[in-house]
Amino acid sequence: MKKQSVQVRPITLLPTPMGCGMFLSDGEKVILMYIDPSIGASMNDVLREEEPPRPQSHDFFHTFMESMGAEMIGAYIVREEDEVFYASATFQMKNEVMGKKIVQLDCRPSDCISMAVRADIPIFFIKEVWERQPDMSHLLEELKKQIDEGDE
Repeated sequence: MKKQSVQVRPITLLPTPMGCGMFLSDGEKVILMYIDPSIGASMNDVLREEEPPRPQSHDFFHTFMESMGAEMIGAYIVREEDEVFYASATFQMKNEVMGKKIVQLDCRPSDCISMAVRADIPIFFIKEVWERQPDMSHLLEELKKQIDEGDE
């Protein structure tokens, strides 16, 4: 699947009128995905390497998986319909009871990306889906400028 995909990374999360805007980039283009503000705040903590006072849901799930001998090995944004993105997360489990097993689960992109950031694994968009997205670099620059002007 990697040959037919584009590796991306979250570059910033900003408040917008539509909620939390998560900007993702492949190094050439920037796209915008809206996510729940609480997930955005939690992901910002991870990206800034700050530990929350209590584990958030994604922290809990990540720790639970590790304790069960499972790890996330894939994060894919697989399609977009009517401005709604769909994702798939791949997990590998190794333990004495089940041996080795790979499981792929449908999930919300924000959950998938939040887990991938915690697991420090790459995030991929299916190439066709990525290529259909408009470049939002200009919007990111506008929002950063507004934030900088508000700080003055």
